[in-house]
Amino acid sequence: MSVKIRLQRHGKKGKPFYWIVAADARAKRDGKFLEKLGTYNPNTNPATIDLDVDGSVKWLQNGAQPTDTARALLSYKGALLKHHLAGGVRKGAFSEEEAEKKFQAWLDEKAGLVTAKVDGLAKAQADAKAAALAAEKEINEKRKAAVVEAEEALKAEAAEAEAAAETTTEEVAEEATEAVEEATSSEEATEEAAE
Repeated sequence: MSVKIRLQRHGKKGKPFYWIVAADARAKRDGKFLEKLGTYNPNTNPATIDLDVDGSVKWLQNGAQPTDTARALLSYKGALLKHHLAGGVRKGAFSEEEAEKKFQAWLDEKAGLVTAKVDGLAKAQADAKAAALAAEKEINEKRKAAVVEAEEALKAEAAEAEAAAETTTEEVAEEATEAVEEATSSEEATEEAAE
């Protein structure tokens, strides 16, 4: 029986979630498996991978072949490196303690890289949020300035209309006074002519 380390799909449509399993190569993709080795969630950024490294190394030593995606995940979590170091220990190239030191150093370096990526993503998100807030403030300031200008224009128009109304009232009053004076002078003229 040939054993494969592969992904078994779970989750819902559009939101996949995978189990990393050791299964018979003839079994269905989501069917029977021999052992669950971990999980893989590609929906998060960065992707969340939980893996039993020692169990994976055991299956690799027993001849299990990982699929391409499973190989990438095993490499990312260090299972392939640990398998390689275990081969060096078996051949006598170095001791178990040296292999464990090398593996731990690699894990520390990898954790630093992952932390840097998470910090970079958080910083980028914060920068994007700050830029959006600044743009929104700028738009609000423009909107407030436009409202103030409109209010000033309305006040100016009202003042002009009031001044025009006063001027018109004065002109009408003058015309009325002139008309009254003309009427009185024409009445006086008719009275003098009648006498």
